[in-house]
Amino acid sequence: MLGAVIGDIAGSVYEHRPIKTKDFPLFSPGCGLTDDSVMTIAVAEGLLNTLGKGPKHVRAAVVEAMQKWGRRCPDAGYGARFTSWLGEEQPKPYNSWGNGSAMRVSAAGWLYPTIQLTTDHARYSAEVSHNHPEGVRGAEAVAAAIFLLRQGKTKTELKNYIRGVYRYDLNFTVEEIRSGYSFDISCQGTVPAAIVCFLDSDSFEDCIRNAVSLGGDSDTLAAIAGSIAEAYYEIPKTMEERALAYLDDEMKRVYERFKEKRL
Repeated sequence: MLGAVIGDIAGSVYEHRPIKTKDFPLFSPGCGLTDDSVMTIAVAEGLLNTLGKGPKHVRAAVVEAMQKWGRRCPDAGYGARFTSWLGEEQPKPYNSWGNGSAMRVSAAGWLYPTIQLTTDHARYSAEVSHNHPEGVRGAEAVAAAIFLLRQGKTKTELKNYIRGVYRYDLNFTVEEIRSGYSFDISCQGTVPAAIVCFLDSDSFEDCIRNAVSLGGDSDTLAAIAGSIAEAYYEIPKTMEERALAYLDDEMKRVYERFKEKRL
């Protein structure tokens, strides 16, 4: 979960001015939390509030938490359709294939003892808004990647699983796509690239730098890549402390609850 927040912060200032290089300050002036972090915290809270409960309760709690946090942080940079969803009395899914379902899902990768429960809850968290098959696939793939890595799977095992189950093409490198990669808010255009940013990395920080260097939707790319990398690498203590300083007290309380409950 914190990996997603760090990626979001690092990529936040480059979303509309791609840099195409790994040489940049990780916490630069102007960095901050965007909708990626806010909704990551919201989904975590919804899932924490419904541990052991069924799909209907989980979906309702996720909606409640997302609307609560969206209204609490109205200027975080939500898309137009999602902004409308946040304000509706009875919000309905709107068949979105956007990468929002994947950037907010990381808590699901840590809270459940089996991959089936993990992907089920990833699906529940996606379906409340992003119920297009691509929106669901993206969320499930990211949560599954986190689960598998915290179970000790290797990068090769992860790559083979994601290719086999989710049918994403991962046969490319960051270097091969960097020059031609452009802004893409779709799950199908973001999730495979974020996974490869992790596969091509040699540390947590290197993964974040890979993601931001692609350009495009840099905060979301780095949030997804960072959420995966956290399950494989140790986040440096200094980086963790700097990221936590961006969270307000209520956000920190959700994060502390998450740390207590994660498996």
